[in-house]
Amino acid sequence: MSGPGQPTFVLVHGAFANSFSFAPLQAELGLLGHRSVAVDLPGHGFGATYTRAYQAPQDLLGLAGAPGSIKGVTLADNAAHLIGILERAQHHGPVILVAHSRGGITATAAANARPDLIDRIVYVAAWCPVDLDVGAYYAEPEMATVDVDALGSAMAGNPAELGLLRVNFRTADGDALAAFKAAFLADGTDEEFLAFLNTFQPDENLDAGAPADRAQAATWGRVPKTYVRLADDASMPLALQDRLIREGDRLTPDNPYDVRTLEGSHLKWLVDPAPAARVLGELAMPVDVTPS
Repeated sequence: MSGPGQPTFVLVHGAFANSFSFAPLQAELGLLGHRSVAVDLPGHGFGATYTRAYQAPQDLLGLAGAPGSIKGVTLADNAAHLIGILERAQHHGPVILVAHSRGGITATAAANARPDLIDRIVYVAAWCPVDLDVGAYYAEPEMATVDVDALGSAMAGNPAELGLLRVNFRTADGDALAAFKAAFLADGTDEEFLAFLNTFQPDENLDAGAPADRAQAATWGRVPKTYVRLADDASMPLALQDRLIREGDRLTPDNPYDVRTLEGSHLKWLVDPAPAARVLGELAMPVDVTPS
C-alpha cells in the first residue's frame, strides 16, 4: 500500500464505453479538490475502430464484416494495461480504483495480481464475480428482469467470425433505441440518452474472464473495498448487486464491503455526477496528509 497523502482516483469504464464518459464526474471531483485519471482500456477511446460503414448513411453489410482493433484483446491485456496505470499513479500517493459495470472484471483481475497498488477499490454497479463466471450469472434468478435482447437487437455481424462484439449504437430503429434507453438510462431525458449513446463505441472484446479471474481472498481480499449500489439499475439489477456484495463478504468476512447507495439507473450517476462525486470524496477523506 502507498503512503499517506492526496489520493488519485483511477476510473475504469464498462463495456462499449471509454474514458470520455467520465468527463462530467472528473469535473465534479476536480471542483471538490480531488485528482483523477480516466482509463481507456485497450481498443477503447482513440484506440477504437470507427469504420466508414458506421457513418451515415450506414453500410450495414460493410459494418457487419469490417475488422476491429479490439479483436484478440483479452482480460489479461486489460489488467496489464490497468496495472501499468496504477503503478504510475502510486508514485503520487494513495490510489482509489473505481470501476463501473464490466470494468469491475478488469479491476478485480488487477487486484488479484497487484493488491499492493490499490488503497481502496470501489465498484459502482460493477461486476466482481466470486462464485460464478460472469456469463453464468445471467442464468441466475437475480438477472431474470434483464432484457438480454437489448443489445442483440442492434448486433452487427457474427461475434464468432469477427472475434469481437459489435453493436450498431447509431441505429435509427425505434425499438432498439427504446430498449437501450430502458436498459441504461430510463430515468434520463431523451436528449441525455442520445448524447450518452453517442459516446459509446461499437466494439467490445469477448473475454469476460475465467474461474481464475474471480476475486481471490489472498490478494483481492486484502484491499479495502466499497460497493456503490445503483438503486434503479436495469442492466445490473439491485438483486444481483446485493448478491455480489454477499459473495464478496463471505469470501473475506474480515474485510467486508463498505456499502453505499445512489438513486438512479446504470448511467445516471455519470450524467448527473455530483452525488457520486460526493460519495467518492467521502471515501478519500480518511487518507491523511503527512505534515511536511
